[in-house]
Amino acid sequence: MENKKLLRSALILAIITVVYNIAEGLVSVFFGASDNTLALLGFGVDSFVEVISGVGVLHMVIRMQHSNAKTYDRFERQALRITGTAFYLLTAGLVVGSVINIVMGIKPETTVVGIIISSISILTMYFLMKAKMNIGNKLKSDAIIADANCTKTCFYLSFILLGSSLLYLIFGISYFDIIGSLGIAWFAFTEGREAFEKSKAEKMGCSCGCHEK
Repeated sequence: MENKKLLRSALILAIITVVYNIAEGLVSVFFGASDNTLALLGFGVDSFVEVISGVGVLHMVIRMQHSNAKTYDRFERQALRITGTAFYLLTAGLVVGSVINIVMGIKPETTVVGIIISSISILTMYFLMKAKMNIGNKLKSDAIIADANCTKTCFYLSFILLGSSLLYLIFGISYFDIIGSLGIAWFAFTEGREAFEKSKAEKMGCSCGCHEK
């Protein structure tokens, strides 16, 4: 009975994660594009990629509610491969975008929205990370603990956006936005690599060392 309650809570957290990332992605991409803020734009695209990953996690938790699932099924592995590919594409796009912005001297109009979104994201991801980790530990589920660690990565990512947005707002130097973009690109690359590694893992969980993050 206790496990059923914990899995129900895990399902609710998975739904919240997907819905939040959709909302965050929409707002971030819109203002990132309109304000020429590459870091915010990349952050928004990252949120959409997290939605794909989140759908896979949601499917996994539903499956865990009905069976003693220990390995990823075909749908979850495909979701992980799509997620990995999308993260790699995001990495390439941010690197190319950074070069273009440097060459053309493109500067953000404002980074205020980035400060607001990253601040909200830090609070949200902290709550989700702690709640998922608590449930994962109680269930002794490597898969849910791995998802909590992925949420921790999003938590760190929010600090990169916040830092680059604040520094640009204070000093008005466009390179701070570029540095933030490249920081997001690095996290996107590592997330892509981890997604592919998990898609090849025999057991559900983290095969890429994300427990150590």
